[in-house]
Amino acid sequence: METYTDIPKHGSFSAMADPDRYTPLPDDWLVGTSDVVGSTQEVAQGRYKTVNMVGAAVVSAQIYAMGGAPFPYVFGGDGAAFAVPPEHAETCANALAATRSWARREFDMGLRVALTPLRDIRAAGHDVLVARYQVSEGVDYAMFIGGGISWAEAEMKADRRSLPEAPKDAQPDLTGLSCRWSHMPAQRGQIVSFVIAPSEGRDSEFAAVAKTVLSLVQKLDRGGHPASVDGPGVKWPPAGAKLEAHAQRGLGSLAKARRVALFESFVAWVLIKTGLKVGGFDARRYRRVVGENADFRKFDDGLKMTLDCDDNTIAALRSVLDAGQKNGVLSYGWHAQDEAMMTCIVPFIMEDTHVHFIDGAGGGYTQAATMMKSKF
Repeated sequence: METYTDIPKHGSFSAMADPDRYTPLPDDWLVGTSDVVGSTQEVAQGRYKTVNMVGAAVVSAQIYAMGGAPFPYVFGGDGAAFAVPPEHAETCANALAATRSWARREFDMGLRVALTPLRDIRAAGHDVLVARYQVSEGVDYAMFIGGGISWAEAEMKADRRSLPEAPKDAQPDLTGLSCRWSHMPAQRGQIVSFVIAPSEGRDSEFAAVAKTVLSLVQKLDRGGHPASVDGPGVKWPPAGAKLEAHAQRGLGSLAKARRVALFESFVAWVLIKTGLKVGGFDARRYRRVVGENADFRKFDDGLKMTLDCDDNTIAALRSVLDAGQKNGVLSYGWHAQDEAMMTCIVPFIMEDTHVHFIDGAGGGYTQAATMMKSKF
């Protein structure tokens, strides 16, 4: 591949379990990683929505650092990872460091950030391969395999790859970062977040287990999508208005930014409730597209899913995963909660390219990863 756009898009998520669908990134690219410090404790204090906001901010800052050029990224709940070509390395490193300063300033929340050369990842015996899963006409998400993202994250957490500090008042571009939608209550039983990781050297066997898992999930209505076919729910005032204000105020007034967020969300709420259209904007259609564009499952050096599941499906999934774990093919963790939540990046409301990250509202991926680690 010469650019990320050379990688073909696939419309079937099940196809993402096939390693042959993935393309190695060029050797001169770099991998960006991030992780909220003490995210488990933050969850225990009821701040998981804030944790998600900071994780999504990493993606938002990189979108603008890349000047709108497509690039692969993945949201992981308490952080995010991405890959960029060398000509964007300095700009993306600055955006990462600025996001760390912003998280500390706005939320008193630590954020680890690093940018690791792909050559170093391959020298350590790992790789980064990417595929593109098209969820809707306007949006596709990157899928990663190869173990390289996980290795780079481990290096970051060991403080071997940390970026220099940005100025305390550094401000990343977080235009469109928001969390206005209501939490999505489970309709089939429980919202379950799974984190499933392959054991080293067992990639082909892991792919077979992943295909079995996805065949079970596919039997759920809409593949276990936590949002309804009409899109996520909406209430006013939105619970995330203050978090959005922290993202959008820059160095200005938090109170003013919150008033703007409340006003804009009120207008959207009225339009959704009434079905009125303003200036060509159809709020009900937009809500539906939000659901279509949502990212609720991904391959991120393993398989991560936040699903609306019935008890029988949960039992069947755990049976398959327990067998895979017993056979040394994988490790996994899961966390059940009553609701899912959504964090959004909407640069242009009149286009269908907005992206939306779904996670469990009670700790989701972070709690599932903690459970997985506690087994070993």
